[in-house]
Amino acid sequence: MPKTILITGATDGIGLATAQTLVARGHTVLIHGRNAAKLAEVHKALTALPGAGSVESFVADLSRLTEVEAMAKAVVAQHKSLDVLINNAGVLKTPQTRTPEGLDVRFVVNTLAPYLLTQRLLPLLGAGSRVVNLSSAAQAPVDLEALAGRTRLGDMPAYAQSKLAITMWSRQMATALGDKGPMVVSVNPGSLLATKMAKEGFGVAGHDIRIGADILVRAALSDEFAQASGQYFDNDARRFAPPHPDALDPRKTSQLVKAIEALLRDPA
Repeated sequence: MPKTILITGATDGIGLATAQTLVARGHTVLIHGRNAAKLAEVHKALTALPGAGSVESFVADLSRLTEVEAMAKAVVAQHKSLDVLINNAGVLKTPQTRTPEGLDVRFVVNTLAPYLLTQRLLPLLGAGSRVVNLSSAAQAPVDLEALAGRTRLGDMPAYAQSKLAITMWSRQMATALGDKGPMVVSVNPGSLLATKMAKEGFGVAGHDIRIGADILVRAALSDEFAQASGQYFDNDARRFAPPHPDALDPRKTSQLVKAIEALLRDPA
Protein backbone atom coordinates (compact mmCIF):
# COMPACT_ATOMS: atom_id res chain seq x y z
CA MET A 1 0.00 0.00 0.00
CA PRO A 2 1.39 3.44 -0.91
CA LYS A 3 2.75 5.47 2.01
CA THR A 4 2.87 9.20 2.60
CA ILE A 5 6.48 10.14 3.32
CA LEU A 6 8.09 13.50 4.10
CA ILE A 7 11.81 13.89 3.40
CA THR A 8 13.71 17.00 4.44
CA GLY A 9 16.73 18.01 2.38
CA ALA A 10 15.38 16.19 -0.66
CA THR A 11 16.89 18.32 -3.42
CA ASP A 12 20.31 16.65 -3.50
CA GLY A 13 22.47 13.96 -1.96
CA ILE A 14 21.00 11.09 0.03
CA GLY A 15 17.65 12.84 0.37
CA LEU A 16 17.19 13.15 -3.38
CA ALA A 17 18.29 9.56 -4.02
CA THR A 18 15.86 8.36 -1.35
CA ALA A 19 13.03 10.42 -2.83
CA GLN A 20 13.74 9.00 -6.30
CA THR A 21 13.43 5.43 -5.02
CA LEU A 22 10.26 6.08 -3.04
CA VAL A 23 8.53 8.06 -5.78
CA ALA A 24 9.37 5.37 -8.36
CA ARG A 25 7.71 2.81 -6.07
CA GLY A 26 4.47 4.77 -6.19
CA HIS A 27 4.53 6.38 -2.75
CA THR A 28 3.29 9.90 -2.05
CA VAL A 29 6.46 11.82 -1.28
CA LEU A 30 6.57 15.25 0.30
CA ILE A 31 9.90 16.81 -0.58
CA HIS A 32 11.48 19.71 1.27
CA GLY A 33 14.15 22.10 0.07
CA ARG A 34 15.57 25.49 0.97
CA ASN A 35 15.80 26.86 -2.57
CA ALA A 36 12.42 27.24 -4.31
CA ALA A 37 13.81 27.10 -7.85
CA LYS A 38 15.86 23.97 -7.18
CA LEU A 39 12.91 22.37 -5.41
CA ALA A 40 10.72 23.01 -8.45
CA GLU A 41 13.28 21.35 -10.72
CA VAL A 42 13.46 18.28 -8.50
CA HIS A 43 9.66 18.14 -8.28
CA LYS A 44 9.43 18.12 -12.07
CA ALA A 45 12.08 15.39 -12.42
CA LEU A 46 10.48 13.18 -9.79
CA THR A 47 7.01 13.36 -11.28
CA ALA A 48 8.46 12.31 -14.64
CA LEU A 49 9.78 9.02 -13.24
CA PRO A 50 8.09 5.86 -14.54
CA GLY A 51 5.37 4.73 -12.13
CA ALA A 52 5.77 7.89 -10.09
CA GLY A 53 3.55 8.46 -7.11
CA SER A 54 2.33 11.86 -6.05
CA VAL A 55 4.96 14.51 -5.23
CA GLU A 56 4.41 17.61 -3.10
CA SER A 57 6.90 20.38 -2.35
CA PHE A 58 7.57 22.42 0.78
CA VAL A 59 10.05 25.29 0.94
CA ALA A 60 11.75 26.21 4.22
CA ASP A 61 15.11 27.34 5.51
CA LEU A 62 15.65 24.99 8.42
CA SER A 63 18.09 27.39 10.04
CA ARG A 64 15.07 29.63 10.69
CA LEU A 65 12.81 28.02 13.26
CA THR A 66 9.89 30.22 12.23
CA GLU A 67 10.09 28.64 8.78
CA VAL A 68 10.16 25.17 10.32
CA GLU A 69 6.96 26.05 12.18
CA ALA A 70 5.37 27.35 8.98
CA MET A 71 6.27 24.22 7.04
CA ALA A 72 4.84 21.99 9.76
CA LYS A 73 1.59 23.97 9.69
CA ALA A 74 1.43 23.61 5.91
CA VAL A 75 1.88 19.83 6.10
CA VAL A 76 -0.76 19.54 8.84
CA ALA A 77 -3.15 21.66 6.80
CA GLN A 78 -2.81 19.39 3.77
CA HIS A 79 -2.62 15.95 5.40
CA LYS A 80 -4.55 14.06 8.05
CA SER A 81 -1.80 11.48 8.53
CA LEU A 82 1.85 10.85 7.74
CA ASP A 83 3.37 7.39 7.52
CA VAL A 84 7.05 8.35 7.57
CA LEU A 85 9.08 11.43 8.43
CA ILE A 86 12.73 11.30 7.32
CA ASN A 87 14.73 14.08 8.97
CA ASN A 88 17.55 14.00 6.44
CA ALA A 89 18.57 17.65 5.99
CA GLY A 90 21.93 18.53 7.48
CA VAL A 91 24.81 20.95 7.26
CA LEU A 92 28.54 20.72 7.99
CA LYS A 93 30.14 23.78 6.40
CA THR A 94 28.40 27.08 5.79
CA PRO A 95 29.68 30.62 5.15
CA GLN A 96 27.48 31.96 7.94
CA THR A 97 27.67 29.76 11.03
CA ARG A 98 25.37 31.86 13.24
CA THR A 99 21.65 32.46 12.98
CA PRO A 100 20.20 35.94 13.57
CA GLU A 101 19.34 34.70 17.07
CA GLY A 102 23.00 33.88 17.70
CA LEU A 103 22.67 30.09 17.55
CA ASP A 104 25.05 27.75 15.71
CA VAL A 105 23.56 26.88 12.33
CA ARG A 106 24.80 23.29 12.56
CA PHE A 107 22.91 22.72 15.80
CA VAL A 108 19.80 24.46 14.48
CA VAL A 109 19.59 22.53 11.20
CA ASN A 110 20.89 19.16 12.43
CA THR A 111 19.30 19.03 15.90
CA LEU A 112 16.72 21.70 16.73
CA ALA A 113 14.83 21.87 13.43
CA PRO A 114 14.18 18.11 13.19
CA TYR A 115 13.13 18.04 16.86
CA LEU A 116 10.68 20.90 16.32
CA LEU A 117 9.35 19.49 13.05
CA THR A 118 8.81 16.06 14.59
CA GLN A 119 7.00 17.52 17.60
CA ARG A 120 4.70 19.60 15.41
CA LEU A 121 3.91 16.64 13.16
CA LEU A 122 3.23 14.15 15.96
CA PRO A 123 -0.56 14.58 15.54
CA LEU A 124 -0.13 13.09 12.06
CA LEU A 125 2.27 10.33 13.14
CA GLY A 126 0.35 7.43 14.65
CA ALA A 127 1.59 4.29 16.36
CA GLY A 128 2.23 2.66 13.00
CA SER A 129 4.23 5.59 11.63
CA ARG A 130 7.99 6.04 11.58
CA VAL A 131 10.47 8.85 12.23
CA VAL A 132 13.90 8.27 10.73
CA ASN A 133 16.57 10.67 11.97
CA LEU A 134 19.92 11.08 10.21
CA SER A 135 22.79 10.57 12.59
CA SER A 136 26.43 10.02 11.68
CA ALA A 137 29.51 8.02 12.60
CA ALA A 138 30.93 11.41 13.64
CA GLN A 139 29.58 11.98 17.15
CA ALA A 140 31.00 13.91 20.09
CA PRO A 141 29.77 14.83 23.59
CA VAL A 142 27.41 17.79 23.44
CA ASP A 143 28.50 21.10 24.96
CA LEU A 144 25.21 22.65 26.11
CA GLU A 145 26.83 26.08 26.07
CA ALA A 146 27.62 25.59 22.37
CA LEU A 147 24.08 24.34 21.74
CA ALA A 148 22.78 27.56 23.27
CA GLY A 149 25.14 29.65 21.14
CA ARG A 150 27.29 30.84 24.02
CA THR A 151 30.39 28.93 22.88
CA ARG A 152 31.67 28.87 19.31
CA LEU A 153 32.78 25.64 17.68
CA GLY A 154 34.62 24.71 14.50
CA ASP A 155 32.88 22.87 11.67
CA MET A 156 33.57 19.28 12.66
CA PRO A 157 33.06 19.67 16.43
CA ALA A 158 29.72 21.41 15.80
CA TYR A 159 28.66 18.76 13.30
CA ALA A 160 29.70 15.82 15.47
CA GLN A 161 27.98 17.26 18.55
CA SER A 162 24.81 18.01 16.62
CA LYS A 163 24.68 14.44 15.35
CA LEU A 164 25.08 12.96 18.80
CA ALA A 165 22.37 15.35 19.96
CA ILE A 166 19.86 14.06 17.40
CA THR A 167 20.76 10.50 18.35
CA MET A 168 20.14 11.33 22.00
CA TRP A 169 16.78 13.00 21.54
CA SER A 170 15.66 10.24 19.17
CA ARG A 171 16.11 7.69 21.93
CA GLN A 172 14.49 9.94 24.52
CA MET A 173 11.49 10.64 22.31
CA ALA A 174 11.03 6.97 21.54
CA THR A 175 11.01 6.19 25.26
CA ALA A 176 8.61 9.02 26.07
CA LEU A 177 6.14 8.09 23.32
CA GLY A 178 6.22 4.37 23.95
CA ASP A 179 3.55 2.39 22.11
CA LYS A 180 1.40 5.49 21.62
CA GLY A 181 3.69 7.20 19.14
CA PRO A 182 5.64 6.44 16.00
CA MET A 183 8.76 4.32 15.81
CA VAL A 184 11.71 6.71 16.20
CA VAL A 185 15.13 5.54 15.03
CA SER A 186 18.46 7.22 14.38
CA VAL A 187 20.55 6.05 11.44
CA ASN A 188 24.14 6.55 10.39
CA PRO A 189 23.59 6.21 6.61
CA GLY A 190 27.25 5.45 5.95
CA SER A 191 30.54 7.28 6.18
CA LEU A 192 31.98 9.41 3.37
CA LEU A 193 29.21 8.89 0.85
CA ALA A 194 29.29 10.88 -2.39
CA THR A 195 27.48 13.92 -1.01
CA LYS A 196 28.21 17.62 -1.22
CA MET A 197 28.92 17.48 2.49
CA ALA A 198 31.66 14.87 2.07
CA LYS A 199 33.28 16.87 -0.71
CA GLU A 200 33.18 20.11 1.26
CA GLY A 201 34.23 18.61 4.57
CA PHE A 202 36.79 16.03 3.53
CA GLY A 203 37.68 16.75 -0.10
CA VAL A 204 36.80 13.24 -1.25
CA ALA A 205 34.44 11.99 -3.95
CA GLY A 206 32.92 9.48 -1.58
CA HIS A 207 31.24 6.11 -1.88
CA ASP A 208 28.06 5.29 -3.81
CA ILE A 209 25.31 7.51 -2.48
CA ARG A 210 22.81 4.68 -2.94
CA ILE A 211 24.32 3.04 0.14
CA GLY A 212 22.74 5.78 2.20
CA ALA A 213 19.50 5.95 0.23
CA ASP A 214 18.95 2.20 0.48
CA ILE A 215 19.19 2.15 4.26
CA LEU A 216 16.79 5.08 4.56
CA VAL A 217 14.27 3.29 2.35
CA ARG A 218 14.65 0.19 4.52
CA ALA A 219 14.23 2.22 7.70
CA ALA A 220 11.10 3.80 6.25
CA LEU A 221 9.44 0.66 4.94
CA SER A 222 10.98 -2.66 5.94
CA ASP A 223 9.80 -4.99 8.69
CA GLU A 224 13.30 -5.13 10.19
CA PHE A 225 12.75 -1.59 11.53
CA ALA A 226 9.19 -2.10 12.75
CA GLN A 227 10.32 -2.65 16.35
CA ALA A 228 13.43 -0.46 16.21
CA SER A 229 12.16 2.50 18.21
CA GLY A 230 14.89 4.06 20.30
CA GLN A 231 17.66 2.15 18.55
CA TYR A 232 20.62 3.31 16.50
CA PHE A 233 21.47 1.72 13.15
CA ASP A 234 25.08 1.95 12.03
CA ASN A 235 25.20 1.38 8.29
CA ASP A 236 28.99 1.21 8.34
CA ALA A 237 28.62 -1.96 10.44
CA ARG A 238 25.36 -2.83 8.65
CA ARG A 239 23.55 -3.54 11.90
CA PHE A 240 21.86 -2.05 14.91
CA ALA A 241 24.64 -1.07 17.28
CA PRO A 242 25.12 0.60 20.65
CA PRO A 243 25.01 4.39 20.26
CA HIS A 244 27.53 6.75 21.80
CA PRO A 245 27.53 6.18 25.59
CA ASP A 246 26.02 9.62 26.20
CA ALA A 247 22.89 8.52 24.33
CA LEU A 248 22.44 5.78 26.93
CA ASP A 249 22.83 8.17 29.86
CA PRO A 250 19.35 9.24 31.08
CA ARG A 251 20.72 12.24 32.96
CA LYS A 252 22.65 13.66 30.02
CA THR A 253 19.80 12.95 27.63
CA SER A 254 17.30 14.64 29.93
CA GLN A 255 19.54 17.69 30.26
CA LEU A 256 19.91 17.89 26.48
CA VAL A 257 16.18 17.66 25.79
CA LYS A 258 15.41 20.29 28.44
CA ALA A 259 18.00 22.57 26.81
CA ILE A 260 16.48 21.99 23.36
CA GLU A 261 12.98 22.75 24.60
CA ALA A 262 14.19 25.89 26.37
CA LEU A 263 15.79 27.12 23.16
CA LEU A 264 12.65 26.42 21.16
CA ARG A 265 10.62 28.45 23.64
CA ASP A 266 13.08 31.35 23.47
CA PRO A 267 15.80 31.04 20.81
CA ALA A 268 17.05 34.59 21.30
